Amino acid sequence: MHFHDDSLHPENQEKLVIQAAPYGPEWLPEDSDDIPVTMDEQVQKAVDCYNAGATALHIHVRELDGHGSKRLSMFNELVGRLREAVPDMVLQIGGSISFAPEEEGADAKWLGYDTRHMLAEITPRPDQVTIAINTSQMNIVDILTDDDIEGTSIAKPAYYQAYRDMYLEAGPEFYLEHLKRLQTNGIQAHFQLAHLAQLETVERLIRKGIYTGPLTLNYVAIGGGFAGRHPADLIEFIRRVPDGATLTVESSFRAVAPMNAIAIALGAHVRVGNEDNLWGRKGERMTTVEQIEQMVKIADALHRDIATGPEAKKIYKLGEYYDSADETLARLGMVPNRRPGQRGFMLREV
Repeated sequence: MHFHDDSLHPENQEKLVIQAAPYGPEWLPEDSDDIPVTMDEQVQKAVDCYNAGATALHIHVRELDGHGSKRLSMFNELVGRLREAVPDMVLQIGGSISFAPEEEGADAKWLGYDTRHMLAEITPRPDQVTIAINTSQMNIVDILTDDDIEGTSIAKPAYYQAYRDMYLEAGPEFYLEHLKRLQTNGIQAHFQLAHLAQLETVERLIRKGIYTGPLTLNYVAIGGGFAGRHPADLIEFIRRVPDGATLTVESSFRAVAPMNAIAIALGAHVRVGNEDNLWGRKGERMTTVEQIEQMVKIADALHRDIATGPEAKKIYKLGEYYDSADETLARLGMVPNRRPGQRGFMLREV
């Protein structure tokens, strides 16, 4: 993204979209009193997040036994109820469905391709489904301290090892078919990217005309094969993101607030919630709603406006698709593809 001299002036930045992730698929209900279990509780949590200032909702679904649901019928029910309860929110399904182990000692893993592809068939359809690009280690405990997980199920050796050894499989066989199904069903892909190599893969998909649409991204700084917390890495990723893309910063535990403060100052968007963090000050629990309220306060201190639900949908360019690689490149503010025989560096076309 290109920064003009006035790009840090909040009146020139997009309004802030706060993405809430309040369903914590890696946690068990006893890990926090902020985990909704019943369908009514899951719907109410969305209402609470919206009322606090969040306009995008990252969705996982939980069964009554407390474990993450893998039943598409449950996703159908929750999305249907959310359409009525929070009609202005951007509804975003977490593409992992649930990577949490069902019992102590079981593997923590993403489900198979056929199940993940079924997310494109949810009725009523969500606005977005998150999609990972390129197979990667996903050791979510690598960057955590003992204080982060003290008193939770992840502190148990068997669960800890399950998350330490987890990886996500998202090679071309998966993402080429998944992108096709999402676009066919009018669902926007929300790319979850760990580092620049994955961003470069997405650019190649655009340049080949495989992906033709708005570019919505999460920079995922959770360590263990994904980005870490070094501010320079975040700044370089922001610099490399196309001007016409929408970027949200996602991190973990007590680094969420400082990483998001940087994002807000630079004009990017933020994600908070118990899926990423349970803590405020060291040793003090913080709910998803309280984390949203904290982002509102930081944005207010920096004089950056908060997007309404309809404004968030406009920022994400929901419902837009483009006809070709050339149009997509132009809409995203990227330089065009090289023409046969053309030499030198490419210039953006007028």
